[in-house]
Amino acid sequence: MSLEINKAPGGGTKTELARKLGLGAAVALGVGTTVGSGIFSSVGGVASAAGCAAFTILAFLIGGLINIPANLVYAELATAYPEDGGQYVYFREAGSRPLAFFCGWISFWATDPPSISIMALAIANYLAFFTGFSGIVVKLVATALVLIFMAIHLRSVEGGGKFQTFITAFKILPFVLLIGIGLFYMNGSLITAPAAKGAPVGIMALLAAISATTWSYDGMGAVCYMTGEIKNPKKTMPRALIITVLIVITLYTALSTAITGLLPIKDLAGSDAPVALAASKIPLIGSAAGTVTAIMAIIVIIGSLSSCIMFQPRIEYAMAKDGLFFKSFAKVHPKWETPYFSILIQCAVAIVLIFASNISNLLGYFTLVALLKNFLTFGTVFVHRKKESYKPLWKMPAWRVMATIAMFMTFTLIFSTFMWAPVQGIVAAAVIVATGLPVYYYWEKKNRSIKQS
Repeated sequence: MSLEINKAPGGGTKTELARKLGLGAAVALGVGTTVGSGIFSSVGGVASAAGCAAFTILAFLIGGLINIPANLVYAELATAYPEDGGQYVYFREAGSRPLAFFCGWISFWATDPPSISIMALAIANYLAFFTGFSGIVVKLVATALVLIFMAIHLRSVEGGGKFQTFITAFKILPFVLLIGIGLFYMNGSLITAPAAKGAPVGIMALLAAISATTWSYDGMGAVCYMTGEIKNPKKTMPRALIITVLIVITLYTALSTAITGLLPIKDLAGSDAPVALAASKIPLIGSAAGTVTAIMAIIVIIGSLSSCIMFQPRIEYAMAKDGLFFKSFAKVHPKWETPYFSILIQCAVAIVLIFASNISNLLGYFTLVALLKNFLTFGTVFVHRKKESYKPLWKMPAWRVMATIAMFMTFTLIFSTFMWAPVQGIVAAAVIVATGLPVYYYWEKKNRSIKQS
């Protein structure tokens, strides 16, 4: 077994992660992270904002197209800095170690382990639909799920990549079947029907609907956190990010077409479970719609849980290599060639959170800060492009336009999130700064003393 050995900053040697993932795994990671449980409810929200079926379909199409610039930005940055860490690396190379540190600090304490716990609990709750178990059993099942996928991604990045490719293809299959059958049974007149009386109309309705699709497309840049483990990143990363967004656009646009062709817009807009309601209108499914939807949700969320456990620990691994996180997080298993300590600890924190309460509320507190992190990431392109040393292996076309569109789309989410929960966002930002600054200066002081010794 061959490992790449580099000198560590403080002397000695350190094992680096090897490049073992191809295009299929890279696409699976992006699609698997993006297509999650949110699509089961977001169609209804988009329909409510759109006011008619045609605008609902158009909103998903346009919403996906205007997310392409964000993926192009990520593709360029990933080929400029083909290493693990994603946003952390882009901030660091832009010359802002404090922002780089806070990027990882937010991820570890505020978003990544909580997202794992929430998804594991969601799967367990859907399983309870069939088994009837409840209470502590749900939490134990969620814990078991985290442990299973942790083991998969601990043992081998290649094995984890193959599993992620399989589960992503498997999670798309139910959607493809629902779309295919739904399009066969749909009523075309429902799609061409005008907006119901009192429903929003015109360009403002379309813009509101497009805005409502944005969360559905979040997560496509997940593969950037593992760029250091991607084979031939110059070709693979741009292809993976572009293929990912095209697959998700096609899937969401086709799904919205099938659903709006099965349900009157009024019923769709007022439903909390639009996919299940649409499935109930298909003769082949009918009364089994709840069961079918629960099975679909389990498969879909399993894919998202697996991808998060796979890529999220890489940011702490990258930080630890730079001396900005606990040094043990930089450890790579000599046999498995994975950042095993980072994976173990992140999953351990997630398991602790499974047994805590109001995790979804806690995650909501940090949504605004996470969006601001994305906004600033896209803005780093303007800094990188001015550097003589900046030599990406692939450059996006019309880069100023692409970066501006990516920032604008993220800003709309920042604005809407702040208007919805301004106090929570301010509190989260204050907590991050208050807890992170002392730690950052401690580690930087420690790094300087190591260099001087």
